[in-house]
Amino acid sequence: MEDVLPIRRALLSVSDKRGLLELAGALAARGVHLLASGGTKTALENAGLAVTEVSSYTGQPEILGGRVKTLHPKLHGGILARRDLAEDLAALEAQGIEPIDLVVVNLYPFEATIAKPNVTFEDAVENIDIGGPSLIRGAAKNHPFVAVLTDPDQYQTLLDQLASNGGTTLAFRRDLARAVFEQTARYDRMIADYLTKTLATDTDAEFPPTISPTFVRRNVLRYGENPHQRAAVYAEPKPVGPNLLTAKIRHGKELSYNNLLDLDSALRIARMFAEPAGVVLKHNNPCGAATASTISEAFELAYEGDPVSAFGGIVGLNRIVDRATAERLCVPGRFIEAIVAPGFDDEAFALLTTKPSWKNSVRLLDLGEPLSPNSSPVGFDFRRIEGGLLLQDWDQVEPEPSKGKIATRREPTTQERVGLDFAWRICQSVKSNAIVLARGTQLVGVGAGQMSRLDSVKIAVEKAGDRAKGAVLASDAFFPFRDGPDVAAKAGVTAIIQPGGSKRDDETITACDEQNLAMILTGRRHFRH
Repeated sequence: MEDVLPIRRALLSVSDKRGLLELAGALAARGVHLLASGGTKTALENAGLAVTEVSSYTGQPEILGGRVKTLHPKLHGGILARRDLAEDLAALEAQGIEPIDLVVVNLYPFEATIAKPNVTFEDAVENIDIGGPSLIRGAAKNHPFVAVLTDPDQYQTLLDQLASNGGTTLAFRRDLARAVFEQTARYDRMIADYLTKTLATDTDAEFPPTISPTFVRRNVLRYGENPHQRAAVYAEPKPVGPNLLTAKIRHGKELSYNNLLDLDSALRIARMFAEPAGVVLKHNNPCGAATASTISEAFELAYEGDPVSAFGGIVGLNRIVDRATAERLCVPGRFIEAIVAPGFDDEAFALLTTKPSWKNSVRLLDLGEPLSPNSSPVGFDFRRIEGGLLLQDWDQVEPEPSKGKIATRREPTTQERVGLDFAWRICQSVKSNAIVLARGTQLVGVGAGQMSRLDSVKIAVEKAGDRAKGAVLASDAFFPFRDGPDVAAKAGVTAIIQPGGSKRDDETITACDEQNLAMILTGRRHFRH
């Protein structure tokens, strides 16, 4: 078996005609005989290219409205014949079949079809490709002798191979074959998921009996959470909305595993707010967050929430970074690992990339488009456990949390409600047991990841210091005892928001009433383990 094989005959049948004419023209210029069906044949003929129609070659006209056109032995025999087996070649000669060296097929657009808002079940089923998968699977199986293209993005690489080698290399054909089976596996999974969702009832409709999530490797990372762990990052094939893996890295060294985790959390917090918002993340917890009338002020308030912890942190912003914001980011003594934002204007970019201590290290991630406030990820949240996988809906914060049940004699003031709404949103992104203190829309104290909720209150109060006086508090889950509210009240906290649901809620309410605190019970917990 030769490593580099020429292309003498190509079969083309594509629904996505991007790059088709350029590819076919280059093949024809090299003397390749073109076979094509349906609209592909028409497109090639209209471009003045010589092409043999599939039905003319097979002697079998298309039937059933085009449902059957490429399911024929003259095509599949030409694709599947092993060129190093005399009996295979003799069978081709006996049946008048020519070997096919290249298959160019992309599948019916099933995914695009079911994404249409008013698609009917019948239209969806009609866009399940049968002949296409058969052709590309056959070509991939016989990759020692056949090359197969399923994506216009592959066309130029093939042409480069022909220009350099006069044919395709075995390594290239193997890569193409692997891509085929990855594509058909995803295609079949998509169809099965659609049919399950459309036809199944009860639990199967929400959580299918089997799942095969498909993600495409984007980068191999230097290491994982720790240097001894290997790691890579994978992207959804068709992501919805701006995210880290659709963002452009405009400056800085390679992102680490931990950078990506922190940037994702920062982005999710920043997109919670319609107002200009900034957040500073450290070890996957917000140490600072704020909203303001301008993005520069929002960042400044966020950074000042905990300047000690903010050093070396991750920054998320929901507005384009302007010069005023960049100047505050570049204040002497401040160091930021990475910044994610909808964009960076020219002056801001120049400042951020020339600061002496940053110019070779700070990562700038440009989302390239505005963030939709209060938007949530689509699909499911996955969590790997040994031997299995946990799957759940994404946690979403209530639109107006401060409109929950007022449990105390005193109602929150208008100003306290603003702070409670803000604190509740931030609290959702803090590791449990989570306690957040805010003054207005500025985060001033966080207690995170403690085994005791009381300890989280003590840490948040300590972080806030004097700023706890007049602050409001959010707790991601109920207080099991009144000790947490007692500590908060002693520090000067004036209002609390929490889910409620403890057997001792009455004791907590009494503690608040005794100390003139207002308290709202949302009825909804936001654990983050």
